[in-house]
Amino acid sequence: MGFIYENIVRPVLFKMEPEQAHDRGRTALMTMGALPTLCKLVRRYNQVCEDKPVKLFGLEFPNRVGLAAGMDKDGEYPRAIEALGFGHAEVGTVTPEGQSGNPRPRLFRYPKDKALINRMGFNNKGSLAMLKALSKNYPKGKRKMPVGVNIGKAKNTPLEEAVDDYLASFRTLADQADYFTINISSPNTQGLRDLQGAAYLRDLLLTIRNENLTQAKKLGREPHPLLLKIAPDLTFNELDEILAVLLELKYDGIIATNTTIQRPSSLTSAETGGLSGGEFIRKRSNDVIKYIHKSTEGKLPIIGVGGIDSVEAAGEKIDAGASMIQVYTGWIYRGPFFARELAHALKSKGEDWI
Repeated sequence: MGFIYENIVRPVLFKMEPEQAHDRGRTALMTMGALPTLCKLVRRYNQVCEDKPVKLFGLEFPNRVGLAAGMDKDGEYPRAIEALGFGHAEVGTVTPEGQSGNPRPRLFRYPKDKALINRMGFNNKGSLAMLKALSKNYPKGKRKMPVGVNIGKAKNTPLEEAVDDYLASFRTLADQADYFTINISSPNTQGLRDLQGAAYLRDLLLTIRNENLTQAKKLGREPHPLLLKIAPDLTFNELDEILAVLLELKYDGIIATNTTIQRPSSLTSAETGGLSGGEFIRKRSNDVIKYIHKSTEGKLPIIGVGGIDSVEAAGEKIDAGASMIQVYTGWIYRGPFFARELAHALKSKGEDWI
């Protein structure tokens, strides 16, 4: 299947403008997700389950491979994602109201580097639209894998009011999210990464945590697992500050890492935005994961992301200290059945990589 995709399907898709190809893929996945019988048949071939479910954040995952946020921006086709072999999906990034994102073109391919640069800018239909999509297409309580919701700040919201955006999306989507990821690390919303700094970070995370606890107590349920997604461009001192806050507030995990604003010497593109995929981000995210794992003595669960385009790259993330992985760019380059390949390899090597 991988050979057919990489040698026949991908060349056709790569003749299209990148976002046009993304839209075609979205349409295909939405169509597939709307056909439960087809999803069931495809899932029978693709789904790889560990001998024991992967238990993390109080949730159970069928395998260690997830789809990173940014592909299914509005929660429109997680059923199709599950059928293609993933053990979880993270949808979003979502903002309280819909927004169009940055002007096109805003997505660029670099096949020699197996990389992408994007400056999408959190284009999405808003939290209410996501709630309706998840409730209709893949409702909580009837899922075979967890669905995380990645929430962010709207483009026009001042940093001083950013917490209101996170709270609004959290409240709207609490009934359909299995976990929440706080995204303060995208380089494509002006000022967003400033939320990683001491001036905003603790108050932001504390407010969201308190809302989570208050809702849980009021409704008589367990709090949602809360994760933070960080940039790969932080210094180790900045990482130390973030980790201290996460441990103090008892956050459930960290996603390392988002895209980078740095560039390898092999890539001379002047396009701005976040770089994903390829060896450059692969090594940097591995370094960040190793640092987090060592600094926290393994107390903070890590989802490893960045440059995973092979079984070996997935294994590096687990070796570095990640409990699970997420893919995005590698899925685009390797094809729809790549998750199955990774999940099968991680299951086979499981004892060596835990």
